[in-house]
Amino acid sequence: MAFVDYYKILGITKSASEADIKKAYRKLARKYHPDLNPNDKTAEKKFKEINEANEVLSNSENRKKYDVYGEHWQNSEAYEQEKQRQQEQHKRSQNSQKGGYSQEDFSDIFGDIFGGGASSGRRTSAKYRGQDYNSEIQLDLKDVYKTQKQVITVNGKNIRITIPAGVENGQVIKIKGHGGKGVNNGPNGDLYIQFSIANNTKFKRDKDNLYIDVDLDVYTALLGGQILVDTFDGKVKLTIKPETENGSKVKLKGKGFPAYKKEDQFGDLFITYQLKIPTKLNKKEIELIKELQKQR
Repeated sequence: MAFVDYYKILGITKSASEADIKKAYRKLARKYHPDLNPNDKTAEKKFKEINEANEVLSNSENRKKYDVYGEHWQNSEAYEQEKQRQQEQHKRSQNSQKGGYSQEDFSDIFGDIFGGGASSGRRTSAKYRGQDYNSEIQLDLKDVYKTQKQVITVNGKNIRITIPAGVENGQVIKIKGHGGKGVNNGPNGDLYIQFSIANNTKFKRDKDNLYIDVDLDVYTALLGGQILVDTFDGKVKLTIKPETENGSKVKLKGKGFPAYKKEDQFGDLFITYQLKIPTKLNKKEIELIKELQKQR
């Protein structure tokens, strides 16, 4: 695998902080996103490179491996295991050099693992599992109200995934076998996707339940009546009982958020009434309110 300088791709230095990496990635991802550059193959290729760089550098463990092993970072565990095996072998044969390995010894280890060893002439038959990948998908709350399919780019490859309705902010799902390629026909690693879900709605979400405050004019609160209120998938008409107090709550069963991986199951919607006091009263209204005050 040819060496790729991920720091150069994101336009940052090796001393960049996690915040610097995130900022650089978001800036470039917006610039080269396929939706903003339709039919632009250069932008599409750049977008894939940016995603690949971010997947490695935004993960602290992967970044450490990349900084040490460069192009072989995905097989660092296999390298360490092989290094340890050869150290033990050298000790047993009493042929190891004092103070550790020479540069030639390191070359032999890489050759054993990745092929092309210069002096050993051997190639290990041990199988090693591929590196796990980590990715993040940013969505709005309305995007996870229904199950949807989406194509994501991981390490230069497009993967079509199904995002179940009801997935939560911060939730991580695993896609088996879509991580790094195994060594010597070993199993592939897995892909872990974390969801970052922004709530730009008037509803507050708590698992499957939704909460909303609804303004209620004082006249309807006193006399009763009907009002239209918003739910997540449309409006419903509610009947208000006479003398409804400020802060009164009602529950609309099944009008909440879909339950994760439970088809046709929904949480509830909880409504809190907030009495709205009229302002800018005209002369007639003031006289009527004073008359009501006398009656009370």
